Amino acid sequence: MMNSNEPKTIHRHDYQPPPFLIDQVELLFDLNEERTVVTSRLAIRRNHTVGSPATKPLVLAGRQLILRSLSLDGRQLFETDYQVDGESLTITEVPAAFRLEIITEINPKANTALEGLYLSSGNFCTQCEAQGFRKITYFLDRPDVLARYRTTIIADRQRYPVLLANGNLVAQDNRPNDRHEATWEDPFPKPCYLFALVAGNLVQIADRFTTASGRQVALHIYVEQQNRDKCDHAMSALKKAMRWDEETYGLEYDLDCYMIVAVDDFNMGAMENKGLNIFNSRYVLARPDTATDADFQGVEGVIAHEYFHNWTGNRVTCRDWFQLSLKEGLTVFRDQEFSAATMGRAVKRIEDVRLLRSSQFPEDRGPLAHPVRPDSYVEINNFYTTTVYNKGAEVIRMLQTLIGAGAFRRGLNLYLERHDGQAATIEDFIEAMAEVSGRDFSQFCRWYSQAGTPLLAVETCHDPRQQTFTLTLRQSCPSTPGQEQKLPFHLPVVVGLLDAEGREISLQLAGEAMPAGGSRVLELREAEETFQFMGVAELPVLSCLRGFSAPVILKIDYADENLAFLLAHDGDDFNRWEAGQQLAVRIMLGLLAERRAGHQLSIPSVFSEALRQVLVQREIDPALRALALTLPTETYVGEQLEVIDPLAIHEVREFMAHSLATVLRDDLLVVYEHNTDPGPYSPEPEAIGRRSLKNVCLGYLMKLADPTSQDLGLRQFHLGANMTDVLAALNGLANSDHPQRQATLDAFYRQWSAEPLVLDKWFAVQAAAGRPDTLTTVEQLLEHPAFTWQNPNRVRALIGTFCHGNPASFHEAGGAGYGFLADQVLMLNGSNPQIAARLLTAMTRWRRYDEARQELMCGQLERIAAADGLSRDVYEIAAKSLA
Repeated sequence: MMNSNEPKTIHRHDYQPPPFLIDQVELLFDLNEERTVVTSRLAIRRNHTVGSPATKPLVLAGRQLILRSLSLDGRQLFETDYQVDGESLTITEVPAAFRLEIITEINPKANTALEGLYLSSGNFCTQCEAQGFRKITYFLDRPDVLARYRTTIIADRQRYPVLLANGNLVAQDNRPNDRHEATWEDPFPKPCYLFALVAGNLVQIADRFTTASGRQVALHIYVEQQNRDKCDHAMSALKKAMRWDEETYGLEYDLDCYMIVAVDDFNMGAMENKGLNIFNSRYVLARPDTATDADFQGVEGVIAHEYFHNWTGNRVTCRDWFQLSLKEGLTVFRDQEFSAATMGRAVKRIEDVRLLRSSQFPEDRGPLAHPVRPDSYVEINNFYTTTVYNKGAEVIRMLQTLIGAGAFRRGLNLYLERHDGQAATIEDFIEAMAEVSGRDFSQFCRWYSQAGTPLLAVETCHDPRQQTFTLTLRQSCPSTPGQEQKLPFHLPVVVGLLDAEGREISLQLAGEAMPAGGSRVLELREAEETFQFMGVAELPVLSCLRGFSAPVILKIDYADENLAFLLAHDGDDFNRWEAGQQLAVRIMLGLLAERRAGHQLSIPSVFSEALRQVLVQREIDPALRALALTLPTETYVGEQLEVIDPLAIHEVREFMAHSLATVLRDDLLVVYEHNTDPGPYSPEPEAIGRRSLKNVCLGYLMKLADPTSQDLGLRQFHLGANMTDVLAALNGLANSDHPQRQATLDAFYRQWSAEPLVLDKWFAVQAAAGRPDTLTTVEQLLEHPAFTWQNPNRVRALIGTFCHGNPASFHEAGGAGYGFLADQVLMLNGSNPQIAARLLTAMTRWRRYDEARQELMCGQLERIAAADGLSRDVYEIAAKSLA
């Protein structure tokens, strides 16, 4: 039973423009760990453009604040002049325009939720998105109230020599008692969620960037002293992103200085505060011996993402939080395009689709399914989801596919010019794209209003006498919470045809005068449409949904031989990889059926031979070969089943990996040795690809019991010159029964006990291990001296990895994993509800499992829902899961 005191639900259709506007904000912070005093001076006026009546009171949001003083136009207000509760400050009578001074007191040290102003490793920092500013001072805490900010910070000089805020530094001074102050001014209007402050004992890494127009921009990265040698890659990535945005979209940076600060305790990846980005340290710090290739790529991608927000999110922001994908989906698309240009388009596309399928597609099939633009929420923090971010990026990508890259750039530039300095809506963005392309996108906008992953069924018919090839496309979308019936989407379906030799066939649709070579974009708008290609003399092989041109589940009745043919010959690298994945999934589903029937398991030679060809073809990009050799995840295989059996899926996948390792052993050894590079570490794509291929081979070989294969991992662990190789070996050893397993884990800990980000990897490796004793290990690690509840990275590494990244162990039949997760969620609920809610999503899709597991998960969800003092974050997840 849910708590009777249910939090209020916010609905998109209830949006009203702000009755008041704030033009100027002057903030004075007198920093103290437990008693920081914040003086806020606001220039406020009624919003006459929406007819705000003179009798309407001023209501400012505020939470966990001590109000010390309040004055209006210099007149002190008394308790009879206003009302204060746990969420707001209300002043009943205010003039049309006035200045309001508010003095509040806050306790940063006690702020374990990491929203507002808090302490991280002894440094002050802020996180105000989405609604953290109300924990700093009373304010109109909504994204459609934009103001110019002037911020003065006062702090102890010795403990906090660095004082930072948004914009440009305009003044510095000394004060009595060995204190000092700094004043920052941001010339661009912004919503309060983009406010930032940092004060601490940090070192500065400095560089410069010359913009396309010749302006000099100072680039500063601030980190703790011991991390100053781990920032070179981040600085390089920043300059690369700045240049790319100028060359690709003509967007130039607009302030005199661009600053990044790395903090250890951060709920998100990073925050795009105007001119002062605050980052989770894992997305800034990278050195070859402490960071993997994935870490290096993550740093580059997140640095780019937050920088790109300067225009798509900061200069033009969101009208309300329902428009969140307007900035996040668009900016994810932009950072994906940037990474594709630097690391290879096909490799990046495959990685993006793998993330979409493993995280967003399951979200679409669960009780938390919501459109890219949600219709309601209880806690906005719960809507920083893969649907809003990654599916939102797919929607933007489809727009570019439909109108072309040139028109897309013109549309983006028109949107930014038209709404610069404003809070915009998704309709504003779509209108700009429609205007430059002359297209009607009213049907396309269903991608923003309808939840769920569409199913795209494909049927083909070849007529050799008429030399026609007919393609019938049918779309449907399953019901989702609150949306039983779905209207047809506007789908771009990119297709190609291959002849018997694997060559591209020129495509000529019926009614066209001339054929065109290569891929074609078919636009599916109805529930069913037919497309006929002319001049196709012999039966071709269809390559459908090239580049994953729409976020759908594709249903085509391919023969195994067709999939093997596409894996070998398709000119679209994404579809080559996809053919291998679909063939692997088909085999794994067959093995699951054989297992249920009690039959002996075996894998068909057509698959192992197809992988052998991929493995030995040196002309193929090593990164693509590594991806092609990687089996589909257990989560993705589970999505193909009506009832998910995690243990059976794990056993079948392990059997398949062991079988392939046995059959391909000699080739795996040759490729492993060929790609072992003794030279210095390089983060360039070619070197990363070689390491990726080598370590995929190692992963297979370590499935074998023979000493030669097992000891490869031990040798690589001890000789590895970079963290990528060391961690790949440690992962293999942690999942094995090698006699040196525990010794290597202990050695890794001793070597890296002073490096927090490396220790996160140590915790995660053990939490991900596919061993029967993993839960016991995780419970023991909760008591380890290096584990801390205050650091979200550490919590995610241990608890998050076990519950979200180790389905076989988490879903063990007795339900111990569910009780474990519920215990941790309830403990974190009071201290960091954001992290608690995100952990809880591991049980939200309980209806997809067998009856016994359903009952066990449901019981734990009910236990959480009935707990006293439940946060809005956790309440919303539990309530929707049980609805």
